[in-house]
Amino acid sequence: MNLQNLEKSLYDLITETSTNLPKDVRRAIKKAKEAENAGTRAAMSLDTIANNIIMAEDNVSPICQDTGLPTFKIYTPVGVNQLEIKAAIKKAINDTTADAKLRPNAVDSLSGANSGNNLGDGLPVMKFEQWEKDYITIKLILKGGGCENKNIQYSLPCELEGLGRAGRDLDGIRKCILHSVYQAQGQGCSAGFIGVGIGGDRSSGYDLAKEQLFRHVEDTNPNADLAKLEEYVVKTANTFGIGTMGFGGEATLLGCKIGVMHRIPASFYVSVAYNCWAYRRMAVDIDPQTGEILNWHYQEGEKITFKENEVAATTEDTTTDVVELTAPITEEQIRSLKVGDVVSITGRMYTGRDAIHHHLMSHDAPVDLNGQVIYHCGPVMAKDEEGNWTVKAAGPTTSIREEPYQGDIMKKFGIRAVIGKGGMGPKTLKALNEHGGVYLNAIGGAAQYYADCIKGVDGVDLMEFGIPEAMWHLNVEKFTAVVTMDSHGNSLHADVDKSSLEKLALHAERVF
Repeated sequence: MNLQNLEKSLYDLITETSTNLPKDVRRAIKKAKEAENAGTRAAMSLDTIANNIIMAEDNVSPICQDTGLPTFKIYTPVGVNQLEIKAAIKKAINDTTADAKLRPNAVDSLSGANSGNNLGDGLPVMKFEQWEKDYITIKLILKGGGCENKNIQYSLPCELEGLGRAGRDLDGIRKCILHSVYQAQGQGCSAGFIGVGIGGDRSSGYDLAKEQLFRHVEDTNPNADLAKLEEYVVKTANTFGIGTMGFGGEATLLGCKIGVMHRIPASFYVSVAYNCWAYRRMAVDIDPQTGEILNWHYQEGEKITFKENEVAATTEDTTTDVVELTAPITEEQIRSLKVGDVVSITGRMYTGRDAIHHHLMSHDAPVDLNGQVIYHCGPVMAKDEEGNWTVKAAGPTTSIREEPYQGDIMKKFGIRAVIGKGGMGPKTLKALNEHGGVYLNAIGGAAQYYADCIKGVDGVDLMEFGIPEAMWHLNVEKFTAVVTMDSHGNSLHADVDKSSLEKLALHAERVF
């Protein structure tokens, strides 16, 4: 095999997967946009998502800053050297990371050190299968941490909140799948897609669930019972009112694909792989002699560009009142905000994720954070020809991971606003009330949209934690987000959780 051609083919596969959503996913997002009520926060979010898709394709830059853990499924003819393919995949991963098509996401589980090139023990994930066809097929999925953390596995029989007992039958499976959508709320960047694996053991069940995510959004399950269940789950989940980003609305789930395998008598698992709207998976067929791409998958049907409708580029287009803020922000300004307000921030903000929050609990901050804004974000960064840092992708990360720290850190350093996605819990909400702070929900996955709001990188601290976890000093202009937790004890996330649980409970009765 020509290894140079193979490396180039793999580089192209990784780049396409990271920067250009497949046609079937685009059509699903268009359908959600058409079903949403105009002028709502959910409609605003879908407009931003559509613009982000356009920008990522035009810029050939990551759709979402969390380019996830690359997982390859490789089918090879008899006689093909799989070791050569492994080496070529690693070379392509290294090169695409260096070119900012992927964020360096490989972290040593014991030391916390970032390898810087997405390579490490067990990474990237490569699963080989031999077949009798005369060509190679390589599938790739980039599944970010926000949605990966909302994966869930059920062991039947079990008791489910809102739904009661789920038994070892098709109705019990139905209840588990509905509950999996409810528990994800907006933290997995809804509206999402789910792959479901029925049976197997704990590990093979999850593998089967993730395998379902390689199916076409619009296909029909060959098993009639599962086809009926897939259709039912999507229709029912969209009555929960969770909506895009968890803001409420009509679009909560865009697709459900279910696979089944045998199990042992003692175990009955239902495994669910949740995927965000930024559904980044692609596959290619490769000539085993030349290493060149023969065919791209997911090319059937119309490609929705989103350009023909001149999608609104900012929240100002769908919202009458936008609160302009410039950091540092006063407590008086924060106390005047309430859930539902749209804010536009200009000035300085600082990124801070898991490593930063853990560090700040026992150390001084490297900068004065009084009155400032912390952005839960691990950006994709690159250096320009002059050696200056530039932001290639910068959407929000899931905030709930910082719940043990956030309230204490806000009080300790005088932070007034936190930006992230998916909301936070009661400890943070209490601190917002006591301290005079606010939580702002940005649009998850909209990494190009928010990168465009960042006009410069003014510095960086704590680079020893790696690029995603460092504290970046960002100069932003008209960075828009929605107030979803205010200083008066109100939380949109808690309200949506409560109302969606009530709607979930309406489907406790057997339907199969």
